Amino acid sequence: MISLPGASSFEVIAIWSVLVISFFGLGYALLLRKQVMACDKGTPKMQEVWGAISEGANAYLKRQLKTIVPLIFVFTIVLFLSVYIVPPTESSKLRFVGYSDESLKLIIGFGRALAFVMGAVFSLMVGQFGMRMAVQANVRVASASRRSFSEALKIAYRAGTVTGMLTDGLGLLGGTLIFMFFGVASPDTLLGFGFGGTLLALFMRVGGGIYTKAADVGADLVGKVEAGLPEDDERNAAVIADLVGDNVGDCAGMAADIFESYEVTIVSTLILGVVLFMTTHELSWIIFPLLVRGIGVLSSIVGTYLVKGDKEAKTNNALKAINKGFYTSAAISIVLFGIVSYFYLHDWRSFLSVVMGIILAIVLDEITKHFTDGNYHPVKDIARNAKTGSATLLLKGLSYGFEIAVWQTIVIALTILTAVIIYNGMPLVYVLYGVAMTGIGMLTLTGNNVAMDAFGPIADNANGVGELSHLDKDARKIMDSLDSTGNTTKAITKGVAIGSAVIAAVALFGSFITDVSNVQIQLGFEKSQQLIETGIRISMPMVFIGMLIGGTIPWLFSSLTINAVTRAAAQIVEEVRRQFRIPGIIERTVKPDYQRAVDICTVAAQKELIPLALIAVLSPILVGSLLGVEALGGFLGGVILSGQLLAVFMAGSGGAWDNAKKTIEDGLYGGKGSEAHHAAVVGDTVGDPLKDTAGPALNPMIKVINLVSLLAAPVLIAYQKPGQFSFGLVLTGVICLAIITGSVIVSKRGGFKRPPRIE
Repeated sequence: MISLPGASSFEVIAIWSVLVISFFGLGYALLLRKQVMACDKGTPKMQEVWGAISEGANAYLKRQLKTIVPLIFVFTIVLFLSVYIVPPTESSKLRFVGYSDESLKLIIGFGRALAFVMGAVFSLMVGQFGMRMAVQANVRVASASRRSFSEALKIAYRAGTVTGMLTDGLGLLGGTLIFMFFGVASPDTLLGFGFGGTLLALFMRVGGGIYTKAADVGADLVGKVEAGLPEDDERNAAVIADLVGDNVGDCAGMAADIFESYEVTIVSTLILGVVLFMTTHELSWIIFPLLVRGIGVLSSIVGTYLVKGDKEAKTNNALKAINKGFYTSAAISIVLFGIVSYFYLHDWRSFLSVVMGIILAIVLDEITKHFTDGNYHPVKDIARNAKTGSATLLLKGLSYGFEIAVWQTIVIALTILTAVIIYNGMPLVYVLYGVAMTGIGMLTLTGNNVAMDAFGPIADNANGVGELSHLDKDARKIMDSLDSTGNTTKAITKGVAIGSAVIAAVALFGSFITDVSNVQIQLGFEKSQQLIETGIRISMPMVFIGMLIGGTIPWLFSSLTINAVTRAAAQIVEEVRRQFRIPGIIERTVKPDYQRAVDICTVAAQKELIPLALIAVLSPILVGSLLGVEALGGFLGGVILSGQLLAVFMAGSGGAWDNAKKTIEDGLYGGKGSEAHHAAVVGDTVGDPLKDTAGPALNPMIKVINLVSLLAAPVLIAYQKPGQFSFGLVLTGVICLAIITGSVIVSKRGGFKRPPRIE
């Protein structure tokens, strides 16, 4: 099955070993699932609440699937046809020796289309299975909290680890299978795999984010601020929708998001690795990234299994236990990377790049923790400003949001600089490969990162189940502690997700330059006209225009997603107010209509998926068609920089406002119901769509744009030969502009039919 010219017996065994490790990771996920499912589900009341959450989450995912399947079908056909525009690559001819050009196009076309479907299905599986595991776990964590903190922590984290190992296992499985069959021709096919996973992640991030924050904002504004009710009070009609939203947004959305980052980094690394292989004829450029990924899976298995609380522990060491597992995995990984580098690579440059990726993940963790954890100065400072009202609290949160964006971006810049230093004096493609290996290293501990993220909504849901089930004070204290830790772990993993998105995008940017140059060489462009020689020069007006347009896309995308949350939250506010006016709701003699709020959020989220996806997919084609492939390079640079700064700002400020509210609810400055608490709730409400909808949605959006650019670039070059005018490209650009304009209008209206106006 493996076709690698010049491969040693060790390299063949290594590839098969990586494949086995991917199944090992999936087997570990099944083992943990069995352990979690064996735990009890508590009282009948707890199971009643859990049943409502489960039903709402399943209904949302079924509706979402119906919305996106037609678009998946269309893109499958487009990806198959995309290979017929340009001649086959030299690496494809090397893999399939003796085949005609037409046969090669057919093989690569089918491979790319099938890989796209596989990437989409795997991303969907990670999101859906991970969410269902979280739903199964929340009631079990709530039940365990009646017995001990240690048991509740173990169940919550291991349930999250199921999602993490699914991400690891499926991501490694897909990339390895494609590489085993296509060999050095795999980059052509892996583009489809990465695009499928990224597109599904965009759908799940946007839809889940709109759902969860519409419910959360609406529930808080009426329940907490207007009626003065607790967080998860059973009289609030939006409370079940809020708990459902934690799962479809934070679990399904985040899992799919990190999965596609995991895919995209291996795609970009193998593209650059094949370029280096074609130059040096050394397979280590391709084999080493796969070995790193395999080692990462094994390290995550060990580290995640060590996360346990002491049986006699107080309720304040959850983060300590989680960090112990993370740093254990990191240490194991670094040692094993060093061994492989010494005995296989005989070169320390790739090893150093991978280690820098792990260090980058740790540093981003610490920066995010400093600005969003309630134990540090920034969150305490924001909470202190709640004493003078919501305006000063909001301003303080904004200032820290701007600051965290600065530090995280500087850290990423320094990390990329290390790749330049490590490969000093070597051609550009080596430096770009170093950046890609940094991304590989950064996501080495994907199992740990996703487990940390899924832990947050599981703990949050368990807390909601506990309050709605009226559990005793000691159990609630345990769940409050886990919930608070979960807020921090969610913020930390958002920082890693954003950082990995940027590193992956930079690696894809490098792949864009090398791919464009390869096609230009095939089409007979002179050396002075090849992108690898000229570079992307922002001093050129067209490139600068492309960069300016690219910089606007994250802002447009964020505007539309926040507008969608605002519109849906307004409907939830009106619905909760209406139900509060029904006699008996406040007195607890009449049960609220929870399903109505769930339906409002579900419908609102689905309306936004197609318009926003079309903007992400068509905007690079628009720029490339009308302004040229160099301008498209500038466009990508603008998207990456603007998206990084904006995403970190929104995630950081939103996370800080959230934990400032938590510290006040724990008794600071008057506690729940005080004026400071009301101000903090307003801050948290403003921050919710920033940190859980608009900010996270930028991660897959950035990579969708980069992958579409990679797929479209060969077609653009084929019709943009110097000195020639292409009416077809101009027409394509005009059509894209019309569709994007229509998508913006439709999104701002809330769908194809204008929703009823709320008086």
